[in-house]
Amino acid sequence: MVDFKKTEYHLKSLCCEETFEDKDWVLDHDCDCGPSLIQAVYKEKQISIHNNHPGLYKFSDWLPICKTLPGAGSPFTYKSEALAKHLGLNNLYVTFSGYWPERGGDMKSGSFKECEAYCVTARGTEPEGKVLVVASAGNTARAFARVCSENKIPLLLTIPEDNIDALYFDHELDPCVKVVAAASGGDYYDAIHISNVACSLPEFYAEGGAKNVARRDGMATTVYSAVTTIGKIPSYYFQAVGSGTGAIAAWEAVERFKQDGRFGDNDMRLMVSQNEPFVPIKLAWKADSRQMLPQDDDEARHQVEEIGAKVLSNRKPPYGLTGGLYDALKATDGDVLTATNEEGDAAGELFEKLEGIDIEPASAIALATLIKEAPKMDPNALIMLNITGGGKRRFHKDHKIFFKKPDLVIPIGIENSEIVAHLQAIMKK
Repeated sequence: MVDFKKTEYHLKSLCCEETFEDKDWVLDHDCDCGPSLIQAVYKEKQISIHNNHPGLYKFSDWLPICKTLPGAGSPFTYKSEALAKHLGLNNLYVTFSGYWPERGGDMKSGSFKECEAYCVTARGTEPEGKVLVVASAGNTARAFARVCSENKIPLLLTIPEDNIDALYFDHELDPCVKVVAAASGGDYYDAIHISNVACSLPEFYAEGGAKNVARRDGMATTVYSAVTTIGKIPSYYFQAVGSGTGAIAAWEAVERFKQDGRFGDNDMRLMVSQNEPFVPIKLAWKADSRQMLPQDDDEARHQVEEIGAKVLSNRKPPYGLTGGLYDALKATDGDVLTATNEEGDAAGELFEKLEGIDIEPASAIALATLIKEAPKMDPNALIMLNITGGGKRRFHKDHKIFFKKPDLVIPIGIENSEIVAHLQAIMKK
């Protein structure tokens, strides 16, 4: 454990702008102006890189944490040559989160969700004696399972059973991690419903998703890496989104860098992407609607079954609330792009051929949209491509793999009281 002094910061409501201290695992602020995110405001306005801290904790000046945990990796950023040349882009930078030993990529979960997990579990305001609850479509579950298992933090994960293969590790998990799956045919929304029921019980507490400042600022380390490596705020940011939390975090990170004053004062256009045919964020954005548009549950589940990037399957993203994805896109003159499974597959193959490592389907969707946009862009534009996950095949090659089976599978559509009974039974085991 590295000797670490708690980061100095306070919280602010993005709706009423009232400020307050971070205590008791606060996830929102009760005011009259409607749903809103809260934000961490750091004492240090100019970030310093603390290379004596492990992994992403080197960015601790802008992380809401009171400690560091062993095993943390970090995103890294490099200037692309082969891919950039192929696309005719002279200033394409790749920020990579995953397993890529030759370049120092040491995120064993293979995803930038690991940044969330190491930041959330280091926040230090969690209630004692309760079990953390995390809902996930896959990557977040794998990241939190690893971090909580290795640090003996009690955890209840809820995940769609159809995505259970995402729970792969290089060791058996500690029994402190329990996995509950929404039965086959369900999706991320069903996993979220189970987690919400769990959090209504006194023995559990919610991780909070996008509402948790530690989750967003952990994800912001991708932009911290890019800007401090490049020396400038990029003009464009490409990332695939399910909830859009990573894009919100990117927007917040750039606002901090603008206040820092050493990296420019431009906005970074958020170019976020979804996997056709599941494109609810695009539909709302193109309709210029602050609210998500109505969607039939069965049709949404069918669309989720069709997409290759299962982690992009959030039906209830933090889109319309103050400080959410709609505001981030508006503030940066951003856009929502889409790509098909076939386009994503081709993009993933291209990246591996030109850059030398396999990438996750969601990252391939982001690249697929960049490929389509590149001919329309200034070849000298400064571009950040957020490869949010990669190195899975390499990790499987280098390690003996263990898959975590669900401790419990809950049928879709049962009454909440039945879900409660199932959860209480599993926690007694």
